[in-house]
Amino acid sequence: MTKPRLFSLILAIAIALLSTFTTGCTQVITAQQRTFLDLSLNFLGEYKLPDMKYEDTPVGGLSALTYDRGRDRILALSDDRSNLAPARFYTLALTINSKDPEKIGIADIKIEDVTFIKDENGKNYSPGNIDPEGIALSPKGTVFISSEGVPSKGIAPFIREFDQKTGQLQENLRIPDRFLSNNNTAEAQTPRGVQENLGFEPLTLEPNTLAAASGDPFRLFTATESALIQDTLPSNSTESPRIRLLHYLLGGTIPPILVAEHLYLLDYPPQGALDNGLTELIALDTGGHFLSLERSYGLLGNGAKIYQITLGGASDTSSIVSFQEDISTIAPVKKQLLLDLTDLGIYLDNLEGMTFGPRLPDGSQSLILVSDNNFSNSQVTQFLLFSLKT
Repeated sequence: MTKPRLFSLILAIAIALLSTFTTGCTQVITAQQRTFLDLSLNFLGEYKLPDMKYEDTPVGGLSALTYDRGRDRILALSDDRSNLAPARFYTLALTINSKDPEKIGIADIKIEDVTFIKDENGKNYSPGNIDPEGIALSPKGTVFISSEGVPSKGIAPFIREFDQKTGQLQENLRIPDRFLSNNNTAEAQTPRGVQENLGFEPLTLEPNTLAAASGDPFRLFTATESALIQDTLPSNSTESPRIRLLHYLLGGTIPPILVAEHLYLLDYPPQGALDNGLTELIALDTGGHFLSLERSYGLLGNGAKIYQITLGGASDTSSIVSFQEDISTIAPVKKQLLLDLTDLGIYLDNLEGMTFGPRLPDGSQSLILVSDNNFSNSQVTQFLLFSLKT
């Protein structure tokens, strides 16, 4: 290489490096910026679904949402334990007012269908045998549903795949023993498993629309709402509750595999709150970035926070028996607060579900939250609409 060509190459590299770090003024890229995506949330408004019945089922207890982009429909899971009607999810048509850019919001929500999910025998779930909390639409057109578990009533947690149209059971994912109650075994002197109503609530799949067509595997993520029994800290502890987040690999020619498990540190309940829990996850990309929804409740009302989280660098905790011991050597899931919903200045109900929806007129991604009204006359089914910008 001649000296003029070598000099030109060195000069070009130097200019390229300089442009990476400067844009008219010096710009320093921090470790925080490399770890998290540049996101912002803009609140657009709320919509309260009136109390109603659909095909003889009470519409309520909506604890999870997932978006069917191909049909532009939202699937909403009811957490009814088959007590008021068989376990089910609804198909919702959501109309967004897009005529006036200054007044974008949810104009209407109509219920178009209800699907009853089936047990191992192809029957509707009988009362008290399921506690559905999470739902995610797969690239195969099926839905995955999680049941959080109520050990005292004999309801075991599960993650199962169902046909979207018929509700027929397709597959049952294996749950590690550490999540299952051992109340009636010889090991009962060392209790383990999910706590009452605090099992698998969040559920999400990585956004890979080509997986079904190509036959490639895809990834599922779930977590417990709060700590397992064996991970629960003493009642007088002020440390963050320690949650386990699971990562599965599904599809293709291999059976479902539990790839890894990570430590998620839940916020300590805020002042005045009785409890706090992780109620939803949404995968942002295939690079390990997510949104998480933490919900608190208490005598002073409900609260909710949306975090951006990343699995990058998080330790695999699948071999750790208990988190009650020192966790200083464990790298947890990284969190960054995106929005504290109490700052919106509006009434917040029991927010549990969250999903991406259709693109908004300005091209930004819509984000939709829903509250579980617990079938209570003193609560409402509240939908909140946001614009997510990157």
